[in-house]
Amino acid sequence: MERIVIVGGGAGGLELATQLGRVLGRRKKAQVELIDANPTHLWKPLLHEVATGALDSGIDELNYRAHGKVHGFSFQLGRMSGLDRASKEIILSPMTDEQGDIIVPERRVGYDTLVLAIGSVTNDFGTKGAKDNCFFLDSRRQAERFHQTLLNEFLRANSKEGDEPQDLEIAIVGAGATGVELSAELYNTAEELVSYGLNKLTPANLKVSLVEAGPRILPALPERISAAATHELEKLGVSVLTQTLITEATAEGFHTKDGRVIPARLMVWAAGVKAPDFMANLGLETNRANQLMVNASLQTEDENIFALGDCCCVLDKDGKPVPPRAQAAHQQASHLFKALKARHQGRSLPEFVYRDKGSLVSLSRYSTVGSLMGNLSKGSMMIEGRLARIVYVSLYRLHQIALHGYWHTLLLTLVGHINKVIRPRLKLH
Repeated sequence: MERIVIVGGGAGGLELATQLGRVLGRRKKAQVELIDANPTHLWKPLLHEVATGALDSGIDELNYRAHGKVHGFSFQLGRMSGLDRASKEIILSPMTDEQGDIIVPERRVGYDTLVLAIGSVTNDFGTKGAKDNCFFLDSRRQAERFHQTLLNEFLRANSKEGDEPQDLEIAIVGAGATGVELSAELYNTAEELVSYGLNKLTPANLKVSLVEAGPRILPALPERISAAATHELEKLGVSVLTQTLITEATAEGFHTKDGRVIPARLMVWAAGVKAPDFMANLGLETNRANQLMVNASLQTEDENIFALGDCCCVLDKDGKPVPPRAQAAHQQASHLFKALKARHQGRSLPEFVYRDKGSLVSLSRYSTVGSLMGNLSKGSMMIEGRLARIVYVSLYRLHQIALHGYWHTLLLTLVGHINKVIRPRLKLH
């Protein structure tokens, strides 16, 4: 029986494992196995909401092992560290507990077909002090660490004697979707915490700086969307600093190339992404961002190894790299589902065609801006406000439908609405 191993349970990897499990795993036509370094899945575009407390990750997370039992694939907890192409095995690092004691030793997992869907991590471009002084939002654990630190700052401000307003300076480097959405969510968090009694640090005392090296925020989106988002952020009180290059991060804040210091008590680095460093040492062709170079069928130079999502580089019909977005991972998962079925049946592999369906950016409950259709038409249709918010939420629902089906997703949506009534509007612990 063919053994299909998928490494990485992000949006694309989990959707692919689910679809293959339903069709091949359940029918005993292939052994489908998913490997991830975490026991649960959380849609990565939601991490900024976890960081601010707008989303309780304990409610929205999905357990890989339980999901696999229902959908016909097996799950193994582990972090990939190497690849042995000669013996067709991947190497998993030893697992240790908090004291450093080994729980599970180094393992090797054999495969007939391997799909790498490991995703990406934030690229600090080697900026001095970034790793030591900045928060990154690559995982649920990192987002929850920022959330706890943020809560502690509000508690600290409210424990001080006197009525003098307290200021909290937060600087975010990188004005892509994550940086922009996080900036807006911080003001929503401040408003909610004031309503719960932590009223010595108000939105007016929140000093958020959004720093971008380029000429405008949201550089991957049309200029009119960037302008609309800038206007909304500045209305909230965000200081938008463009054409500002960071050279160092210290305990006092970010140092810029022109000699300025952007003061900050909390610093977040959200500029740029790259594939994990170990991928450059797998013996497969990669680019400068450690992404695996794949052909039009998402196949590496090794015919038994495929890649999807942020960890791979595939060119679109115009010869440009497909952007590292959730919609690209979703489309690639759907393509590989068809391709691996064809491979299993001995048929030729289809070619992947990326269709840009537009992009949306949520500015918390204040606004949502974006464009629909992308390059499916001669231009893009800009939308904002309530309509944009509905479309933005539907993107997550589509991910849930791919994993659970329509009926289960309908129930999850209903539970979500109930939780909004019976639970606090913000995670307070």
